[in-house]
Amino acid sequence: MNNIQHSLFVNSEIGTLKRLLVHSPDSGLGKVVPSKAQDWLFEDIVHLDTIRKDEYDYYTKILLYFLDPQKVKGKLKTIDSPEAKRNFYKPEHDNFFRSDKVIELQWLLSDILVDENIKSKLVASVCAIEGCTYVTQKELLSYNSIELAKTFISGSNIEKNLLFAPIPNFIFTRDIGIIIKNYVLLNKPAKKARTREALLAKYIFFNHSFFSSYKENIIELSDSHFNFLLPKEDDDKKITLEGGDIMVVSDNHLLVGVSERTSSEAAAKITTTMFEKGIMDKVTIIKIPKKRDYMHIDTVFTQVKRNMWVMLGNFSRKAAMNEDVDAVERALEIKKEEKIKIIQFHKNNPDEPIRFESLEDLLCDISKNDLHCEEEVKIIFSGNNEFPYNAREQWTDSCNLLALKEGVVMGYDRNNKTSEAFKNAGFNIVYGKDLIQQFEEGTISPDEIKDTVILMPSAELSRARGGFHCMSMPILREPLQ
Repeated sequence: MNNIQHSLFVNSEIGTLKRLLVHSPDSGLGKVVPSKAQDWLFEDIVHLDTIRKDEYDYYTKILLYFLDPQKVKGKLKTIDSPEAKRNFYKPEHDNFFRSDKVIELQWLLSDILVDENIKSKLVASVCAIEGCTYVTQKELLSYNSIELAKTFISGSNIEKNLLFAPIPNFIFTRDIGIIIKNYVLLNKPAKKARTREALLAKYIFFNHSFFSSYKENIIELSDSHFNFLLPKEDDDKKITLEGGDIMVVSDNHLLVGVSERTSSEAAAKITTTMFEKGIMDKVTIIKIPKKRDYMHIDTVFTQVKRNMWVMLGNFSRKAAMNEDVDAVERALEIKKEEKIKIIQFHKNNPDEPIRFESLEDLLCDISKNDLHCEEEVKIIFSGNNEFPYNAREQWTDSCNLLALKEGVVMGYDRNNKTSEAFKNAGFNIVYGKDLIQQFEEGTISPDEIKDTVILMPSAELSRARGGFHCMSMPILREPLQ
């Protein structure tokens, strides 16, 4: 891949996916301990082997069948042999799938570390962030590029001793940045646990030949010059951003979430940047409650088709008008600060923004006015909008779906009520394991699949608090016709 140049382009959430960045679960996930779980942004500790072999393995194969079938079709017996399967998901091994469509971040990182100048700078930067000794810095400089990339991500050296904390959130590649048409918007994490992720991503995008044609199109958000003087309680005046709060919904419309991870200041700066650079004509800022339940806007809604969305019912029209609210929820009295706030800015008239009363109103407006849908707009609600399943299934990412193409999405098999709602809306429900077998047998091809939810095993993955939308960074989608 070292000398390959590729196009970057994303102008929708549902155009046929052609290329994306992922990161296979690494040994760092297996080192999260209960006492540090929340510091490292995990709710629980997860079982690494189960995630790798019994869950993420299917995700990788589905992606390859849709995006790069020659890497997998007809090879399952070899791939699933005991020796090969152990290393299929490890970028440092010869049996790793190595696709230039389903692109592994650790592989890109090891590519750029071949350059001694980049290697020395990145070692110095990581050691400064992590407070390493000079002896450790010299040790890291002695590693080859493959060993060093693995250490930067897992935190462990060649002897498997921890030099610094792992970065277990690196599997959520959506958050390191986002492609907006042919621009790259890099993240600026709010949480210390993700600082090293942002640094590694920055070096990859600025230094890998894969992105060499787009250096001038990389956008970094800088803080104000007096940022370091602000007290901690003024965090929202600091610029913080994660990719789960950005959605490109049409060629001229960007959604920006304000959440516990993305600040109002960042949303304002993104809006100004989009207008100044002529990238977007319209930016909608969606302020969601700063609750661990929600985290990013893509945990409360994602797009399925031009005229179909999946979302949490708390932000529906009826909820906004306090109608049809479950008695239990009414008894709990949803606080005012837990309501959603939506304001839309237009490039040609920025001083007269438009406000939306509910998320449902906004999504319907996007389908009709941005995507020119003549069909009825359909909303699938988390947990079929039944309490307590709506909240339970949203917690396990019922709203965090990845569209492989319009109408074909991937989600977790544990969200039964949400799957039932899709089935009632005319969707096929298929399990990933069964679909892989059908692909292998040739009884169906990815091109033939329409209006389908692909359910993936999720006992351990869902405990990491991120769905397939989080675990993907699309860098190329076919433009919507």
